[in-house]
Amino acid sequence: MNQEKNSFLSSQVAASSSLAANVTSPIADLAEITTKIHDIADRDRADPVALLQLLRTLEQLHHEIQQGYFQSALPNTRQALYSLLRDIEENGGWPYIQRWKLQELFANLAATEKSEP
Repeated sequence: MNQEKNSFLSSQVAASSSLAANVTSPIADLAEITTKIHDIADRDRADPVALLQLLRTLEQLHHEIQQGYFQSALPNTRQALYSLLRDIEENGGWPYIQRWKLQELFANLAATEKSEP
């Protein structure tokens, strides 16, 4: 099971290589982190409280990355957004983003374009 998940992660890492080129830390570290998380889940597979804590921790981490790093890194021009969306469509890997955040992004882009000469 871990091998299948690690294979999936490896394919996602390879598919997102164009985005990974802009990342300062090696994206290959994600495979190591994923393996560690799987090991923890496997170790605690009979302990629902421990698994719940793991899920809560992952959810909190997801929220922090989404609200902090990812949101501030989103493109602020139509061309850059198109490029990002095209890469996502071609390579997959769209992270969960709440619908209202996408609507806010599009509204900000529209406002930016109106203010550009």
